Amino acid sequence: MNLTGKKIAVLGCGRSGVAAARLALAKGAAEVCIFDSNPQATCADASLCFVPGAGEQAAQAFAPDLVVLSPGIEADIPWTQAFTCAGAPIIGEIELGYRYFTGRIIAITGTNGKTTTTALLEHILLQAGRTAKACGNYGYPLCELALLPEQPEFAVLEVSSFQMETIIDFRPEVAIWLNFAPDHMDRYTRVEDYFNAKLRVFENMSREQLAIVRVGEDLPGLTPRVVEFSSVSRDGQLYYKDGSIMEGDKPLTLLRGTTLEQAHNAENAMAATLACRAIGLSDETISAGLCSFCPPGHRCETVAEMDGVLWLNDSKSTNLHSTEAAVRSQTRPIILLAGGKDKGLDYTSINPMLAEKARCCIVFGQIAGQLVDTFSPVCRTIRVATVDEAVSAAAKEAQAGDVVLFSPGTSSFDQFTGYVQRGECFRAAVLKTLNL
Repeated sequence: MNLTGKKIAVLGCGRSGVAAARLALAKGAAEVCIFDSNPQATCADASLCFVPGAGEQAAQAFAPDLVVLSPGIEADIPWTQAFTCAGAPIIGEIELGYRYFTGRIIAITGTNGKTTTTALLEHILLQAGRTAKACGNYGYPLCELALLPEQPEFAVLEVSSFQMETIIDFRPEVAIWLNFAPDHMDRYTRVEDYFNAKLRVFENMSREQLAIVRVGEDLPGLTPRVVEFSSVSRDGQLYYKDGSIMEGDKPLTLLRGTTLEQAHNAENAMAATLACRAIGLSDETISAGLCSFCPPGHRCETVAEMDGVLWLNDSKSTNLHSTEAAVRSQTRPIILLAGGKDKGLDYTSINPMLAEKARCCIVFGQIAGQLVDTFSPVCRTIRVATVDEAVSAAAKEAQAGDVVLFSPGTSSFDQFTGYVQRGECFRAAVLKTLNL
C-alpha cells in the first residue's frame, strides 16, 4: 500500500485512531488528520492534526484520498460518508495495520470468549518462547504493532464484527470462530447482517489456511481447511469430558483445578490448542500454557466465598449468549443478577435453563422491566435499581450451597462507562456487604 503524498482522514480519536494516524505518517502520507464528531473529544497525541466536533462540512473541506475508521464507527452513516466526497475509499484500522504488519496473524472472533481466547493464545506463545502480542479489539491496535522497530512473530488478533465490516485484503493464517448468538441489535437491522460481518474473517483465506470452528456452527462455503471442537459432544477433533480435553479416547489436557475448567472456558482452551498446534507448538507446551493461565478479569471470576455462598463476577457478560454459558457451567443453585442497557435482545430463550438452575433472579438497570416480564413466569424475580441494591438483595436471598452469579447479559452503558467499571462496582459492593 503506497501512502506517499496522500491525504488521510482518520475517524475516531481513541487509541486505534491515534495508532492509525501515526502509521500513515510513518509510511509517507503527506497529510493526516484525525476527526471526531464529539466536540468534547481529546487526542492523546498533541503532535497530530486533530479536529473535534467535526461536521460534514469539515469532512468535505478536507477531501481525503483515504478514510480510515476506528472500530465502532459505522461506514454507512452520513457523517462518515461525507469524507468520501472526493471518491476516497474507506478501510478500517485493522486493514491499515494488516497492510504493514510483517508477522503471522491468528484471528479470533465469536460472540463470546474472544478476549479470553486471545489472552490465552498470547500467554501460551510467550510461555513457549515466541514473540506475540494480543491486539485488535483487546490489547494493542494492530497499527501499533506495525509501527514497532521489531515486530512480533505473531499478532493474536481479537476481531469484532465492526472491524470486519471494513476489511479488503485482510487474511489471517489461522482464524477461530468460537460461537455465534444475536448481539448488537442496536447496531444491526438484522441478525444476518451481524453474522455476515463476522463471517468476513474467512473471506480472503485459502485452502492453505486453517479455520477452527465450534461443532454445530453453520458456516457456509468456507474455503480454508476446517477443524472443530466441542464441549457437548464427541464430534470434534477435540472435545471436553470430565474435566479433560479429549482427542479420540485419549485425555490430552486435564483442566480440572485450573481457571479453564468450566465448559465455556474449556471451549476457549480447545480452540487455542488447535491454533497452537497449527503453528507448530507441541501438545506438552500447549498443556503447560493452559494450566498456568489466569484469565482477564470480570469473566466468572471468584470475588468471595463465605458461609457456603460463592460470589462470581461475570461483568464481561454483555449479551444473552454469555449469560447462558455462565449459567450452564454452574453446578450449584443460582441467584442470577442481570440487567443493564436495552440492546433490543429477546431473553426468553434462557427461561428453561433458569427454571432448572436458578432459585431467584435479581434484575436492575434500564432493561429491568423487560427482564421481570421475561423471567418471572419461570423463576422468582426481584427488581432493583442499581448493582449495589442487587448485591444487598442477593445477600438476603443466598443460602449455603448457592452461587450468586453476576452475569448481566447486556451492556453497561445505562449506568457505567463499561463492563470493567460495572464489575468493579459489583466487587466493591460484595466486599462491603460481606465486611471483607
